[in-house]
Amino acid sequence: MKKKALIICEAFYPEDFIINDLVLEWKKKGYEFEVLTRTPSYPFGKVYDGYMNKIYQQTDFNGIKVHRFPVVQGYHKSVLIKIINYISFVFWSCLIGLFIGRKFDRIFVYQTGPLTVALPAIIIKKIYGSSVTIWTQDLWPETVYAYGFKKRKLLKIFLDKFVKFIYKNCDIILVSCEGFIPKIQRYVNHKSFYWIPNWSLVAYQPNSKIELKGKFNFTFAGNIGKVQNLENVILGFELFVKDYPDAFFNIIGDGSNLEYLKKLVCKRKIVNIDFLGRKPLSEMSNYYHASDVLIISLINSPIFELTIPSKFQVYLETEKPIMAVLEGEVSSLVNENKIGFTAKPNDVFGISLLFKKMRKIQSRELIEISIRSKKIKAIKFSRNELIIKLTSVFFLDKL
Repeated sequence: MKKKALIICEAFYPEDFIINDLVLEWKKKGYEFEVLTRTPSYPFGKVYDGYMNKIYQQTDFNGIKVHRFPVVQGYHKSVLIKIINYISFVFWSCLIGLFIGRKFDRIFVYQTGPLTVALPAIIIKKIYGSSVTIWTQDLWPETVYAYGFKKRKLLKIFLDKFVKFIYKNCDIILVSCEGFIPKIQRYVNHKSFYWIPNWSLVAYQPNSKIELKGKFNFTFAGNIGKVQNLENVILGFELFVKDYPDAFFNIIGDGSNLEYLKKLVCKRKIVNIDFLGRKPLSEMSNYYHASDVLIISLINSPIFELTIPSKFQVYLETEKPIMAVLEGEVSSLVNENKIGFTAKPNDVFGISLLFKKMRKIQSRELIEISIRSKKIKAIKFSRNELIIKLTSVFFLDKL
């Protein structure tokens, strides 16, 4: 009898992640699989309306069976609660995996946060012989250190052994960023590696006119945490806006650093910054359409030099100029393909000059940026091509 596949992920519908789009395509193609995940709670750290935080429940997503287990709420407020939530994920997913694991001959791990999400897949593999494919979106142990944990000897030894154990027991390793491959190869260099980046979740189709406050509008959209480096971007805008009072900086989204940034703007009396809150994906095309320049930013950290945040692909869809305040892969993509301009993340004065440079982009340059954006989308970030590649690796055992 033909067996099914199991998708294990920390976040799933109604949370907005690319895994939702991927599994819908797999469903259309007739592949058989189920999903194992927690009760939806991201990004607010509390259970979504319409869901119960039960020990076990089954839900349905477009005919796909979803096995759910509890989430520890409030994880966005405390590092300790976040760690407890990670431990809870491992415990419940492993427990449920023991009961349902025999049905599956292959497992797909969508890893957006802690690498511990792969542990239940490996336990199922050890007991039932399933093959394991992981799509790594977040590089360990580098991300652990980037979020402030000191690189102490004991922690380093533990993390190195853990990372090696996880990847050693994965049969196929997919990475969302090409720069992850040599980092993971330090632990396992005999595995099959494939670079499969994310694609845009926003089909850029503006359907209504939204009026933003500025004559010229800069927009940042996405998660608002410390690593997004918006404090320096805001301080750069403060210097810039004194000479360009017709410009507005629109910040769309929510996250752990939002309240701090609001207080910073209020305390310094910075004008022309509009916090618009979190918006549904279905409305984002209209906000992008109303914007003149789209901003992507990250703190200065080695791990983020390798990272391509998903918003980059979303911004590409709009064919708008990209203002990149970060180092590394994205900065190179923006500069080499001439689809915007860049600044160093810790250089507040340099960021203010970048705002001025973006403000002065001419109509002719906008047309050229649009053409070049189309080209890089087709070559590197085509949704159809990437889904075909993922399907070939996971379900068809070939490329």
